[in-house]
Amino acid sequence: MIRLAKKEEILEILAITQACAKDMILRNINQWNNDYPSKSAFEIDLLRKELYVLTFEEKIIGCIVLTPKIDPEYLPVEWLTPSENNLYVHRLAIHPNFQGMGFAQKLMTFAEDFAIENYYSSIRLDTFSKNPRNQKFYELRGYKRLGEIYFPKQSEFPFYCYEWLCKK
Repeated sequence: MIRLAKKEEILEILAITQACAKDMILRNINQWNNDYPSKSAFEIDLLRKELYVLTFEEKIIGCIVLTPKIDPEYLPVEWLTPSENNLYVHRLAIHPNFQGMGFAQKLMTFAEDFAIENYYSSIRLDTFSKNPRNQKFYELRGYKRLGEIYFPKQSEFPFYCYEWLCKK
């Protein structure tokens, strides 16, 4: 089940993203670290009612943030649609013990359905340039790679920006 997160679940969500960060680092993918994702970022997501959790057998195993707010780093990207009515995906995570079982697909289907039902023109997101698994995941879903941005606190390497057009 996918639902809005609750305040008392923040530490559990953070534990999932920390487990993902450790797993990625073991695979030489330095995408997330001690600074990101942060507790304060999740608290803001929660206040905005933009943080969702995925539960399996009554346990939180994943999360996703869906926001209409554009990050300043995204402004220079040449997007397919005007930057007026877009949904942004951030902090998608599935606990490593549950990866490869279709749960990330469920979260993205939820995001795509949410975007269509709420009349967004597109979904935008970024993924780390050194994470080919994520790139393939989004490209197989029809996301178009459009540019690169940098998050210096996370990595010296770029993040690739993707966009998916909503169709009814």
